[in-house]
Amino acid sequence: MKFTHTPLLSEKLPDWRARILLLFLMLAFLALAVRSIYLQGINNDFLQQKGASRYARVLELPATRGRITDRNGEPLAVSAPVKSIWAVPEYVEVTPAQERDLAAALDMDVRELARRLAIEKDFVFLKRQIPPQLADKVATMKLPGIYQQAEYRRFYPSAEVTAHLIGFTGADGEGQEGMELAFDRQLLGKAGSRWVIKDRRGHIVEDVQSIKPPRNGNDISLAMDSKIQYLAYAQLRDCVAEHKAKGAGIVVLDVKTGEVLALVNLPTYNPNNRERLSGAQLRNRAVTDTFEPGSTMKPFTIALGLESGKYRPDTIIQTGNGHLTIGKATVHDSHPGGAMSVSQVIQKSSNVGATRIALSLPPEDMWNNFESLGFGNPPKLGFPGEATGRVRPWKYWRPIEQATMSFGHGISVSLVQLARAYEVFARDGDMLPVSLRRMEGPAPAGKQVLSPETARQVRAMLELVVQPGGTATKAAIPGYRAAGKTGTAHKLDGGHYAENRYIASFVGFAPASDPRLIVAVMVDEPSAGKYYGGDVAAPVFSRVMAGALRTLGVAPDAPIKPLQYAVKVEDVKESM
Repeated sequence: MKFTHTPLLSEKLPDWRARILLLFLMLAFLALAVRSIYLQGINNDFLQQKGASRYARVLELPATRGRITDRNGEPLAVSAPVKSIWAVPEYVEVTPAQERDLAAALDMDVRELARRLAIEKDFVFLKRQIPPQLADKVATMKLPGIYQQAEYRRFYPSAEVTAHLIGFTGADGEGQEGMELAFDRQLLGKAGSRWVIKDRRGHIVEDVQSIKPPRNGNDISLAMDSKIQYLAYAQLRDCVAEHKAKGAGIVVLDVKTGEVLALVNLPTYNPNNRERLSGAQLRNRAVTDTFEPGSTMKPFTIALGLESGKYRPDTIIQTGNGHLTIGKATVHDSHPGGAMSVSQVIQKSSNVGATRIALSLPPEDMWNNFESLGFGNPPKLGFPGEATGRVRPWKYWRPIEQATMSFGHGISVSLVQLARAYEVFARDGDMLPVSLRRMEGPAPAGKQVLSPETARQVRAMLELVVQPGGTATKAAIPGYRAAGKTGTAHKLDGGHYAENRYIASFVGFAPASDPRLIVAVMVDEPSAGKYYGGDVAAPVFSRVMAGALRTLGVAPDAPIKPLQYAVKVEDVKESM
């Protein structure tokens, strides 16, 4: 039997099956027709969006970050136009020679470039923030799949001099440290956008419209004076080198306004080149780190004693042989002075004298005095990570702790806190808030902490420190009456005071007749032989204060002693 005559082929299908199949096909065509009418006539947004996604793009228009300037308008942080090179790896078509040329133009290793181009992504950066001339060189190569976009790169003209105060931004233009981080919202601005049409290779063929223009960031004017800042930096750098110190810090405050005219930390870094930086280098130690201030705290103890009415500047304090035993501990003086007045306790920096005064006062009063001076509280500069310092509650003080805090041990402060606290002596007993930004209009009212009479009495004592017989004769300034206090403290190491590691400090102000500036200096671990505050920190104070007062045009308030030189008679004859 032939295959074509098989019984199966001769069987006929039922008519109802054919009708069902026909009906199903008609319904399918009807559904497609309805769907087509709906998409193309009634709701065509979907198809338009899908089509636009293949040829239209919304490009970001970067906003320029606001400038940071000093109080006189000198730029401290500016944004320069740069380009970033990026690629769509699947569209890149380059020969090995072109790849080598591209790597050379971008100053990249060829292997690193090849690795990035092999990434299975729609977008990859090849090099961020390169100069426009380099980007133009890449553009002339006309390599498929290689594109560029306009950006801004932050540049810091003062580099190391202002690094810790200004900080820096990241590659995307957002603040990472310092004032760049503290005022990021004001500086950042808001990016704009534009709608363009691109071909399949990503080339822009038509600029359709600008959707939203960019809004540039606001400029920020700091209280800093660039001339005083550089002066402070140079003198602190020389001090660290001379005394082989581990680090140092300095703060310059305007007594009249509370503005920070200079703030320097060492070691520093270059914010324009931040490769291989550790976290320790980035810290603004004058604001974020604390230390035991040593004898720079004695004036506050003396002031509290005067305020209590138990003491006057000429009250005699018995310091004996320079030793005072309290429980199992003994307080020592570097130079025993026997019976001395309260003024001499400051002038000679007597630990025993300060201890006797402190122990005669209620611990609660002493703690309240510290708190009113700002110790144990943040200075409210608005700076990221500002330290509060440490002052233990008075209820838990033992007599030896009250004694040691009277001369700056067992208490921790930041350099900014210490500088601000000295406003009470420079401003007749009141304190202003400190400010990193330039102030517009009159200064705010001060907070009264001491009586004006007490402040003036302590100010007179602090003048004695700088005069012959005091501990800081090297802080004297030709032509100006200066006042201040030295500090020398052992450093803590594992909960114990290290034998040969010190912090040397000096805080003072000038002119003493009408104070204009406060300068606080801290030198960490001087190791060239000298470590007393009067030998290490006081000379820095003298040079920075002298230069800053002249920069501000402050009139001298003391006669300048003429200098005499010994000249050989033979030299005089030869010159005639």
